[in-house]
Amino acid sequence: MKHPRHSFRHLAAAAAILTALSAMAGDRDALAQSRQPVRVVVPTPPAGVNDLMARLLSEYVGRVHGLSTVVENRPGAAEAIGTESVARAAPDGNTLLFASSQLVINPHLRKYNYHPLESFEPICQLVVAPTVMSVNGTSAHRSLKDLLDAARAKPGSVTMASIGPGTPFDIGLAMLRRAAGVDITFVPYNGNGPSINALLGDHVTSAFNSYSSAAEQIKAGKMRPLAVAMRSRIEPLPQVPTVAESGYPDYEVTVQFGVYAPANTPKDIAAQFARWFTEALRAPEIKSKLAAQELYPLGICGAEFSAHLRAEHEKYGRAVREANFKVE
Repeated sequence: MKHPRHSFRHLAAAAAILTALSAMAGDRDALAQSRQPVRVVVPTPPAGVNDLMARLLSEYVGRVHGLSTVVENRPGAAEAIGTESVARAAPDGNTLLFASSQLVINPHLRKYNYHPLESFEPICQLVVAPTVMSVNGTSAHRSLKDLLDAARAKPGSVTMASIGPGTPFDIGLAMLRRAAGVDITFVPYNGNGPSINALLGDHVTSAFNSYSSAAEQIKAGKMRPLAVAMRSRIEPLPQVPTVAESGYPDYEVTVQFGVYAPANTPKDIAAQFARWFTEALRAPEIKSKLAAQELYPLGICGAEFSAHLRAEHEKYGRAVREANFKVE
């Protein structure tokens, strides 16, 4: 599967940036020389996308660079338990966090003992999982406009299932409701699978999922994608417009995954990790495995990643405030 145009651009830019960072860090592989394993914290349960990516990339980096890594799943409290443990860890290069977009969302919903922009050293945004809004394959709705028109005609009658509450999907629907001026009821589930089953069983009108989780049912014609919530169309669904193309400019809701170290981790160590993970994303064996999971490599590192995090933090904060969003 080909990747979106912006993926190639970011990987090329990252390669140039990391070449310079490599010179700064020198030829020494201080981390590889350390006898202490690097603890890779995944704040979600095993077998999910975040866990898969963390194990795939850390195994590759460890094997290629002689680094000992140990993946530790610490789920709970909407990823906060594992995330907070990394925020408290020593900034010595021996602890990493693999986190999703939830990192910049959580502090807008609850009080935590860490701040996404201050408690961590951003290393790289690694991959993005495209998201898609769909209906049952037998639905009369053929476009996002059809779905929104139905919601306007009978407020509250249209439902949308997804993972929630307090997720990018939940807040993303709130953003769409506000932009379109419609009343759509969010129906939260514990995972993509249950929400897709609800759609297939006609228990809900529509669903908002990662494309990777919905791909099989979409290809089988059991789900009809109405819009992709990325800024550009994706290769597997070239005929499906984006939400932005459907009349809501700048709308984008994706699930993004990045790697972080505790704040104040030495810059040369962060640069070394950035170089290693970017190399991993360019490796054919990694690219093929990510493609099989419908994950798009980005490799946005350093200052660009920090700026992107700040923008995402502000976007979700604004959405939470405008919707008077509450999570119990």
